[in-house]
Amino acid sequence: MTTCEYHYTECGLDDVFILADHLETDDHGEAVVTIPAIGILHKIIAEGVINADGILTGKEIRFLRTEMGMTQAQLANILHRDSQSIARWEKSEVTVDATLDLVLRQIAAEKLDIPFGKNQGIEELCKKRVQTTVTKPIKAKLNLDKDKPSYTLVA
Repeated sequence: MTTCEYHYTECGLDDVFILADHLETDDHGEAVVTIPAIGILHKIIAEGVINADGILTGKEIRFLRTEMGMTQAQLANILHRDSQSIARWEKSEVTVDATLDLVLRQIAAEKLDIPFGKNQGIEELCKKRVQTTVTKPIKAKLNLDKDKPSYTLVA
């Protein structure tokens, strides 16, 4: 069976791919992408974003904020910043500093009930908060078992 890869940009991120063992077809035989359980998919994407090395990009900050159901003002209040700072981060006008990056990841992990920093101490997590131009794509494998779709992160 061939695995199909769909570039999932609908979440607002540039490097997310869904892997599936099939593509559905419409009445004319054209390939159709059906994405079941989007909430579960977005939680898996958030896990990939939260646990990735480097500094969060503007799009990743916006993704995590919206997944947490927060406005820019609400996030700014938690991080002791103004909402313009959050807006600048999200537009990639300025980069979030490493300490706030780490705090933002921890807040998102707690609010979204996602494991963060498995078996890593704070020192090791801090060392991973360095600016990088290399982005690692997030790949989510669609599993269609017993009519209950789920997703798993693929390394």
